[in-house]
Amino acid sequence: MTTIAHNLHAVRLRIQAACLAAGRDPAEVALLAVSKTFGADAVQAARACDQSQFGENYIQEAVDKIRTLAAAPDPALVPLVWHCIGPIQSNKTRLVAEHFDWVHTVDRLKVAQRLSEQRPAHLPPLQVCLQVNIDGGAAKSGITPDAALALAHDVARLPRLTLRGLMTIPEPAPDFASALAVHQATRRLFISLREALQADGGGAAFDTLSMGMSADLEAAIHAGSTLVRVGSAIFGGRAPAH
Repeated sequence: MTTIAHNLHAVRLRIQAACLAAGRDPAEVALLAVSKTFGADAVQAARACDQSQFGENYIQEAVDKIRTLAAAPDPALVPLVWHCIGPIQSNKTRLVAEHFDWVHTVDRLKVAQRLSEQRPAHLPPLQVCLQVNIDGGAAKSGITPDAALALAHDVARLPRLTLRGLMTIPEPAPDFASALAVHQATRRLFISLREALQADGGGAAFDTLSMGMSADLEAAIHAGSTLVRVGSAIFGGRAPAH
C-alpha cells in the first residue's frame, strides 16, 4: 500500500469513528482531499483509491493540474470534482468559473457576480459556499456572521451559481470542546440561513457545511459538518508554495 493510500484509509477511519461517536451516518460526511502544492501524480494516487473530490488553494497551479489530468482521461478511475478553497482575486474569477466545479470562498457579491457571468453555458451551475469568519480571526477571510444573510440572498439569485452552504476556517482551538463550540456556532448560522432562504422560496440546495480539517475534523463532524477538508494527513508535509 502506498503512503497516500495508507493515509487515505486512516483518514476515512477517523471520519467513520467520528460519525459513529456523534451518532451520524458516515455517508453524510464527504472527504475533500486538499492537494495544493502537490502534483498531478499525487492526485492520481489518491484517485486510484476512489478519492474523487480535491481542493485547491492556488488557482493557476490548480488550473495547470486540472488541464494535465483532463488531457489524459482514465475511464477506469472515478471522475474528478475540483473545489476552489483559496481566496479569489477579481482577475482570477474567469479561471475559476471555467475550470472548477465548486467554490468555497465567496465572501463578496462582486466576486459572485463575476463567477456567474463567466461560467460557461455548457457547464452546469457552479456550486458555491459562502466563507464566514465565524470567530472573528483577524487574519481570516470571510464575511461576518451578521452579513451572511444578505449575501446569501444576493448570491442565491445569480443565474449560473447554486448556493450550497457555508465554509469556515476558524483559528486553531486548544482542545476539542473549544473547537466544538466554534463549529456549533457555524451550524446554528447555517440552520438560520437555510430557514430564511426557504421562507423566501429558495434554499433547496443549501445543504453543505464545509468545516473541519486534519486537526479538528472530529469536532467539526460532531457539530454537523458535511464536508471535511484534509490535506497534510493525506499527502504529508507541504511542498513549498508557488
